[in-house]
Amino acid sequence: MITRMSSLFLRTLREDPADAEVPSHKLLVRAGYVRRVAPGGYSWLPLGLRVLRNIEQVVRDEMDAFGAQEIQFPALLPKEPYEATNRWTEYGPNLFRLKDRKGADYLLGPTHEELFALTVKGEYSSYKDYPVTLYQIQTKYRDEARPRAGILRGREFLMKDSYSFDLADEGLAQSYQRHREAYIRIFERLGLEYVIVSATSGAMGGSASEEFLAVAPTGEDTFVRSTESDYAANVEAVVTPAPPEQDPAAHPAAQVHHTPNTPTIKTMVDYLNANTDRTFTAADTLKNFLVKTRKPGEQDWTLLAIGLPGDREVDLKRLEAAVEPAEVAMLEDADFARNSFLVKGYIGPAAVQANGVRYLVDPRVVRGTAWVTGADKADHHVVDLVCGRDFTPDGTIDVAEVREGDASPDGKGSLVSARGIEIGHIFQLGRKYADAFALDALGPDSKPIRITMGSYGIGVSRLVAVIAEQSHDDRGLIWPRNVAPADVHVVVAGKDEALLAGGEKLAGELSAAGVKVLLDDRKASPGVKFADAELIGVPTILVVGRGLANGLVEVKDRRTGEREEVPVADAVQHLLGVVKG
Repeated sequence: MITRMSSLFLRTLREDPADAEVPSHKLLVRAGYVRRVAPGGYSWLPLGLRVLRNIEQVVRDEMDAFGAQEIQFPALLPKEPYEATNRWTEYGPNLFRLKDRKGADYLLGPTHEELFALTVKGEYSSYKDYPVTLYQIQTKYRDEARPRAGILRGREFLMKDSYSFDLADEGLAQSYQRHREAYIRIFERLGLEYVIVSATSGAMGGSASEEFLAVAPTGEDTFVRSTESDYAANVEAVVTPAPPEQDPAAHPAAQVHHTPNTPTIKTMVDYLNANTDRTFTAADTLKNFLVKTRKPGEQDWTLLAIGLPGDREVDLKRLEAAVEPAEVAMLEDADFARNSFLVKGYIGPAAVQANGVRYLVDPRVVRGTAWVTGADKADHHVVDLVCGRDFTPDGTIDVAEVREGDASPDGKGSLVSARGIEIGHIFQLGRKYADAFALDALGPDSKPIRITMGSYGIGVSRLVAVIAEQSHDDRGLIWPRNVAPADVHVVVAGKDEALLAGGEKLAGELSAAGVKVLLDDRKASPGVKFADAELIGVPTILVVGRGLANGLVEVKDRRTGEREEVPVADAVQHLLGVVKG
């Protein structure tokens, strides 16, 4: 196949788009792969669509290889199945909702667990029908509050979602493992640098959950891994090890101290160190952090108090994950005005619990630990307030920031952090959706068996941007061969008819040999053609230029920058070795 750039629907740009923040967004727009239509919405132009379809095929190959079967659902879905699982409400503002001309409620599908479960229920009834794994590659819709980074975080995106259906938990574990192995093959075929990390299930529900993160400094996800083991986790899924409990009686009685003008941890610690015979650090203090939460569908907010060591900050992403599907927000001045027991800078456990506010603490706040904290009175703090003696929390919540150097939760080594982009997520859903729709199979004893499900997603369109993030230089994109829009980019470096004829002849011979060719036959300068070839990123560039008069052409490796002169008579065979080898 030959694609001639003289007729290709393509316009490259020399300047970065004004709204682009990350390399993939800049380069995919500049190289003419995508074009912005609206915030979070992009059109795929011919070269971009080729890359997208090539990635899609890699995903499809590996899904089919282990027996998954492809189907297709509509994107426009009725409200009722999502009401049955409460996700019509739980998804909140992220859901695109609409009504038809008769007033019936619909949504644009963000994910399809409900439809898969209902479809299997409608077709299968016997234990002999199971196990089964179904998948689709389909457009999803989520009303992102802040769509950004081009196709990395959009409101419309192509996703592979698959679902396994098994009779027992042991079968689910096997289906989960098959998907995990298939994902590893997919991402390795795409040449990605990635890690597999423990993750939270969020609104999806279920138990076991792992994310596949492509390592990238521009990634929105922070993950950590141990320096001495294979432990790795998204920060939202890190479980803080609790220290051993202590004897509450080992500490002196709690005492309230007058601490004027000490509304911050630092000012309070400095004051106590200067005015007592003891030495304190921020880690000895109990910071009490107030937020408000609201369950899906509710109008009123509920206060929540969180106690954590004063040398830690609350990680808002961990907090959101911990209270999901509830919404969480910071308190405003009006909230403090309505709740006069909250004394800014001096809040302690006593007042919040006395006023019915739920009080959750960091896992480090265990029975017998002593703290310095607010005394619920301006300019006053209490010293030696002991957990389990002077206050009893309502539970724990693991939302403090995770820092480099923290002990690894598996007890081996310490944690180091990095940034990544989520490219895949696998869940053992269990029976949440099967319960919602009474998805049963009639067993050999004629008794119903409740089916257990797994859910497995890959961001197919996101992978285009992820590969671009990991594979580019200051001149442009550098595609892996198996997803590139062509195998060889033939650049006719001049306007001479002999050069054009030579380029056409080589392109034709390559195409006849099964090589996909992008032929730059435009009446443009060699400089423009070379710049576009490097920007577009086909891994092998064949330059037909002045050397043709001496029977030579130049082959350039876009990945390494290496150049090699090859006799014209040997060029096709040489390139076949490069492309097929």
